[in-house]
Amino acid sequence: MAQAATPGPSVTRTGTTTLDSQAIYFVSYDGLVNNNSFQKNGLLTYKGHQYAAWYTSTRNAVVARRKLGASTWSTVTLSHQLKSDDSHNVISLGVSKIDGRLHLTMDSHSDGYFYVKSVAGLMDDPATTAWTASVFGAIQTSLDGLALTSQFTYPQFVSTPEGKLQLSYRVGISGNGRNALAEYDGSSWKALGEWSSSTGTYTSSHGSSTARNMYLHGIDYDVNGRLHAFFTWREQNAAVMCSSGGITNHDTGYVYSTDRGRSWRNDAGALVATTGTSDTVAVTDAGLVVDPLNPDHSLMNQESQFTDSAGLPHAIISYVPGRFGQCTTDYVADRTANGRAFHVRKNSSGTWQKTEIPVPLNSSQRTKLVLDKYDNAYAVYPYGRIAGASKSSGYTDWTLLYDGSGLNAFGEVVIDEMRVKTDNTLSFMYQEKSSGTTPSALHVVDFTLPA
Repeated sequence: MAQAATPGPSVTRTGTTTLDSQAIYFVSYDGLVNNNSFQKNGLLTYKGHQYAAWYTSTRNAVVARRKLGASTWSTVTLSHQLKSDDSHNVISLGVSKIDGRLHLTMDSHSDGYFYVKSVAGLMDDPATTAWTASVFGAIQTSLDGLALTSQFTYPQFVSTPEGKLQLSYRVGISGNGRNALAEYDGSSWKALGEWSSSTGTYTSSHGSSTARNMYLHGIDYDVNGRLHAFFTWREQNAAVMCSSGGITNHDTGYVYSTDRGRSWRNDAGALVATTGTSDTVAVTDAGLVVDPLNPDHSLMNQESQFTDSAGLPHAIISYVPGRFGQCTTDYVADRTANGRAFHVRKNSSGTWQKTEIPVPLNSSQRTKLVLDKYDNAYAVYPYGRIAGASKSSGYTDWTLLYDGSGLNAFGEVVIDEMRVKTDNTLSFMYQEKSSGTTPSALHVVDFTLPA
């Protein structure tokens, strides 16, 4: 009997649920606090239930759950209220599989953070655990007494293959910050330390900069237990740009760790950093850049990454290609007019490949990447548009699969990365467009992927 052809990418919309008809709405840094796509994870699936977190119109932090496929969500309102109208101050969720706890960090941009965790076992047996405020502990301003830093931003939780929970975050400020890791082993948190550097001299054709920060596109374990991180650098000194209206992000870099983030290697396998020491990943290190780009094209930071079934890394990056000019002068307007997304991946022979996705951004905002069980790729654009490409084509056949019509979505969406692997469903959270500070509805929409 002839073997059936491997299916290409497809999406079938199966339903939409409403998390909050009156979620908080204010535009800050061109984004919303409830749908900044870097908030790994604002939406996640674990053991047959899906979890979401957001801020209501009363500024309260809310965490909700539903059984997969259910049309209604159960909500718990936490005592914490959003302290400022800053879209960086997202809520991130993580699961420590080792003890079945749900962890949340929230409400921080280069300052103090807020943390809460559930009782043990909540995630393991949700059917028998009441979803009430009593299952969450007190709101803390440390990780169970571990302070970390007074300049905390961009929390991203990731589960280790052993079931521990790691927290990636930035220490410092935009243009002058370092990436760091903390780890929870089921009994306590410990700081692993910083692993990227803010020092060293970067020189473009326009000028030099001596301070920066590394912006992660993500931090993810593959099927083999290797930890992957794509990144861009942002320089502090605007002199590196052709125009002050641009953005100082440059180059797409890549590093990986085979020892749970304790040390980092470049693509060639050379050791470039040891976490918690003075030897951290620096802009001057060799072999980091997998796609070079100068600071004149409004390259976006913190876009997206995913690993495939063979453990190979994939990323989405976006910028204004040179055919539209060699100097962006207004990064929001120029990205909206001429920005394009690109799929960057390492192939099975170890070579990096890059494909432009022929769907204009029409936005300054970020695009998210997921791969289905056949390793077909899906780029989820601002406004909830979905493009796809097949593995069988070598990811050369990108096409628009869903145009986002009817969603009335504002900008970025928050992807449930874990659900794709659970039940072949692409699920994302989005907020409807509004104006000023008028609250708007927050939804989760589901699409089935090839079975």
